[in-house]
Amino acid sequence: MTRWTGLLTVMVLGAGLVGCTDATPPAKVARAQVKRTGPATMEIIPVEGQLPYCMLFTMSEKGVIRQLTLTRENRSIRCDPNRPVANTSFRVPVQEGKVRVYIFFSDERVPAGSVAQQLYDLRDRERVTAMDLRLPGRIFVETLEFTPETGEPEATGVVVGAGGVVTSDGGTAPDAGTGTGTLSVEPAAN
Repeated sequence: MTRWTGLLTVMVLGAGLVGCTDATPPAKVARAQVKRTGPATMEIIPVEGQLPYCMLFTMSEKGVIRQLTLTRENRSIRCDPNRPVANTSFRVPVQEGKVRVYIFFSDERVPAGSVAQQLYDLRDRERVTAMDLRLPGRIFVETLEFTPETGEPEATGVVVGAGGVVTSDGGTAPDAGTGTGTLSVEPAAN
């Protein structure tokens, strides 16, 4: 009887191994996406079904680490699905090159200082996972990439001096606002 039991065990295990070799690994599901809003600006949009809190960091090719979601409490923020994180676009300095965007999703508000320190300690790693971090609760890490591009110069406005005079240099000249070397702005005729 033990021979038959042994033979059946070997057949079952053999059949199980054949079934395992045909299986393909599950496809990685993105937890967020990067949406370009300008040459050097982006929005991070979490997809449906993520943990409710998140924080964002970037690490540039030059090694500069930036915390994008900085609050007074320095903790992760509420991140609603299908809406830009913090309802804003984030600017990436072109001179720092391509960045890796780290999105840390959590089930509770996590202190950002410890995440920043751990990310700094792991800066030489090609990939950072939730298993690399010492954080409370459930944590998921999504890593995306963004490459800033040079584009049209952004309009930052001009300085308006006394009498409604707009300076041509943005108000940096020594005579700014005195009327010398300025352009006057007149209302359009109706």
